[in-house]
Amino acid sequence: MAELILLRHGQSQWNLENRFTGWKDVPLSPKGTEEANHAGTKLKGHRIDYLFTSVLQRAIETARLVCAVAGIASVPTERDAALNERMYGDLEGLNKAEAAKQWGDEQIKIWRRSYDTPPPNGESLADTAARVIPYWEARILPLLTGGQNVLIVAHGNSLRALVMHLEGLTRAQVLELEIPTGCPLWFDLDALGGVRSKRYL
Repeated sequence: MAELILLRHGQSQWNLENRFTGWKDVPLSPKGTEEANHAGTKLKGHRIDYLFTSVLQRAIETARLVCAVAGIASVPTERDAALNERMYGDLEGLNKAEAAKQWGDEQIKIWRRSYDTPPPNGESLADTAARVIPYWEARILPLLTGGQNVLIVAHGNSLRALVMHLEGLTRAQVLELEIPTGCPLWFDLDALGGVRSKRYL
């Protein structure tokens, strides 16, 4: 049946600097470029019929490098802010360690990992899911149930929201869910879009 591959972009410059990134449009770090190229080698031989990315350059550049290395050419591509990273509001641009000193480790963990508690002037994971899931259902799921293979290159939290939806994770389970940069997560889906199996490539 249809294959869905989720890929978090390669390490960004602000990931490297341990800063909250969110909607800030920062580039890949040199390591992020390497991760994208490595992900491309993992996708060699996989048929990709459609590509979706956020509108942020770290996802777009990761997708470009992946397709170049994997030999995926002329694939229909759609970019949409619905797949953007969650917006971190007042935390964007701050060093995570410095933010923890100001607000405390536990509060930062709640803001980063909880389902419905947003940082000041930012989005919670629930807010992120409220834009990711309708986009998934309207634009992506119909392609998969039609037998098309899809690659989504996006961000840690937009992909966490999608995986939570696909796997029916609880709020407690999603708290500990981590999606690493540059590691393709492959799903085998049934005819209705249900998950039959998954693995990291």
